[in-house]
Formats: sequence, C-alpha cells, structure tokens
Amino acid sequence: METPSLLMAASAGIILLLGAVHLLYTFVGTRLHPRDAGLRQQMRQVPPRISAQTSMWRAWVGFNASHSMGALLFGSIYGFLAIAHGEFLFHSPFLLGLGVAMLLGYTVLGALYWFSVPLAGISGALLLYLASVAVALS
Repeated sequence: METPSLLMAASAGIILLLGAVHLLYTFVGTRLHPRDAGLRQQMRQVPPRISAQTSMWRAWVGFNASHSMGALLFGSIYGFLAIAHGEFLFHSPFLLGLGVAMLLGYTVLGALYWFSVPLAGISGALLLYLASVAVALS
C-alpha cells in the first residue's frame, strides 16, 4: 500500500475509533449523562418545542447515536476507499473535497462545543488526511 493510502487509512481509523467509542458511551455507562441527576430527570420529562412526541433525553441519546453513526460511516468509507480503491479516491476531487469539508466541520464543532480529547483526535485525523492528499498530489 502506498503512503497516501496509509495516511488516509490512519485518518479514517481515528474517526472510526472516535465514532465507535462515542456510540459505546451513548448506550453503556453514564459518561454522556449530565452530572446533575435532577437535570437528567428533567430531560426525560420535558419535550423539545418541535414535538411533544419525544423528550430532551430521548433526543439527546438519538443525536449522540446518529452523530456516532456518521463518524463510523465516514471512517468506514474513507478507510475502505484508501485501502481498496486508493487510485479512485485520490483522483476524485469531489470525494477529497467532501472528506476535508467533513473533517474541517468536525474540527470547528470540536473547538466550539466539545472538549480536548475529541478535538485532538479530529485535528490529528485532519492533518493525516491533508498529508495524504498532499503526498498523493505531489
């Protein structure tokens, strides 16, 4: 496997790992629960304005799960393409642009709303991704 594919696969692997850990934390344990048990109870009782068919807690769990699934999808697709179809991936301006846009978006969200561990992981994935593209285009 060539260097650009290895770098891209490493980038995808980081996002895949972050998505898997986040999905695990969404459904196992209390790491994504509020520290205030009373707040969690309120979240279970209060619906969002958009619909009374759910609660803030159910929406919270659903948003976390779907967020994880997006990271898993990104990591799986870009990892697969890097390993099995590197030439196709690195000759597709659309896929390369889409990937960098996604990672930049995650980086901005991480800087604005998350904490240091996911931000460091995503930033590392972005740097590996950019390095893979730079090496492929040189």
